[in-house]
Amino acid sequence: MKKLLSVLLCLLIVCSVFAGGKKETVKDAGELVVYGSCEEEYLSAVCAQFEKQTGIKTTYQRLSTGEVLTKIEEENGKPSADVWFGGTTDPYNEAAGKGLLLPYEAKNASHLVGKQFKDVDNNWYGIYRGILGFFWNKEELARLGLQPPKDWDDLAKPEYKGLVSFSNPNTAGTGKLIVNTMVQMKGEAAAMEYFKAVDKNICQYTKSGSGPSKLVPTGEIVIGVGFLHDVVYQIVDNGYDNLGMCAPASGTSYEIGATAIFKGCKNLDNAKKFIEFALSPDCVNLAQDNGSYQFLVIDNAKPVEAAVNAGLDKIETIVYDFDDAKVNGPKYYAEFFEVIANDDRVKTK
Repeated sequence: MKKLLSVLLCLLIVCSVFAGGKKETVKDAGELVVYGSCEEEYLSAVCAQFEKQTGIKTTYQRLSTGEVLTKIEEENGKPSADVWFGGTTDPYNEAAGKGLLLPYEAKNASHLVGKQFKDVDNNWYGIYRGILGFFWNKEELARLGLQPPKDWDDLAKPEYKGLVSFSNPNTAGTGKLIVNTMVQMKGEAAAMEYFKAVDKNICQYTKSGSGPSKLVPTGEIVIGVGFLHDVVYQIVDNGYDNLGMCAPASGTSYEIGATAIFKGCKNLDNAKKFIEFALSPDCVNLAQDNGSYQFLVIDNAKPVEAAVNAGLDKIETIVYDFDDAKVNGPKYYAEFFEVIANDDRVKTK
């Protein structure tokens, strides 16, 4: 009897070990962790829809693109998330250059409307396009007796002292895009002189790219630089009719909002499923239903009526040099912080 009990106990232990191992495998296969750099309302809806369609438990953390880049660099090949969703492409290119993204040949990439909306090595894929521009609080400018800016050089006018804001290139991809845009439009040395001049008028370098669009309607900031679809959100969804906006007269650039898989992620099969989902109408059509009015870049998506109604489709952009931003961007950002007064206006929290 003792011998029989001993055998049964051994069998129970073995079964328990195998059961435990199987349970852990199911757990890993049934989860996905997302770092999201778009607006949280859209990010939340995307993750909820992916979980609903696939049954895969999906969690997310909202971080600016610069924060994601810093975080995955620190994690050194052992990322705590599986995929990256949304946010401007320049930080994605930096991550790809450092070997932090995993190339994946997505089937749904066949629906992208142009070759510029994907990385040549399949490190990332575009999901939307946003246009850089100016916006302002009409009531505050009227109170101050000032005209709104029409072009980039206007931002350096002495009458705008303490009124202007854009995002911190260390934390926000939008800030990186602004730096790269000025370098490409003006030349490197002239761009740095420009930022030195504009710095005298800056009241705040915000942590996130959308930060100025949230502060201008309330008058905390008078003039902002950022993506015009964020202004459309404030007008359409939040009812702020005190906002004006325009594209700079001499030209402007655009972001490609992207998605990618982190190299070394724990849930690779689910990450691939997410990329296919992100390049489908089931995902991107959620944007305009959740306050994100960027132009979509897949051919089977719905037109973004709010952006068209605001005239954003009429704005022409420069041919943005993504390769130069990828190779030389970090040098430009370092130079930017050398020429500005790096003080408490530079928000990192």
